[in-house]
Amino acid sequence: MFIEPNYRTAKKGWIEVICGSMFSGKTEELIRRLKRAQIANLKVEIFKPAIDVRYDENDVVSHNETRIKSTPIENSQQILLLAQDVDVVGIDEAQFFDDEILLVADKLARMGIRVIVAGLDMDYLGRPFGPIPQVLAVADYVTKLHAICVVCGDIANYSYRKTVSDSTVLLGETDIYEPRCRSCYHK
Repeated sequence: MFIEPNYRTAKKGWIEVICGSMFSGKTEELIRRLKRAQIANLKVEIFKPAIDVRYDENDVVSHNETRIKSTPIENSQQILLLAQDVDVVGIDEAQFFDDEILLVADKLARMGIRVIVAGLDMDYLGRPFGPIPQVLAVADYVTKLHAICVVCGDIANYSYRKTVSDSTVLLGETDIYEPRCRSCYHK
């Protein structure tokens, strides 16, 4: 006998994206949302790319040193294997993941899981970064954060690279990058 599911009371998942330039508070906002979910007694799993070892090999850590336990992974497919029986999945520095992150986030959301993705929306050249534009396109909720331009004090949405390197991925902090507004970035 087939019983039709009650779609009005079924657990529904969704995708949230937190994006912006470097130093805009993306990771801090991700941690805030995840800690609130933990306070609500929801089961939370957090993932970050294994290459991101700037502050800690395992924890996700914001620039102001707020931290939360996470699992470093090599590729986005590992999230599906490790996110079992959870209510919320957090993904930090999503721009460093492969293009499959979009399919992974969508699959988790269809399974009834709240997925919170944080990452840079533009690279140091001001171009859309990695898979973030595709995730933004399918997200249910988008939060774009801004830093403060270190040159003029306006809102900043660009990550200006202060050093010479052609590599798209160059991990660094204020020694390598600074936030700039559109005008100061293009000067």
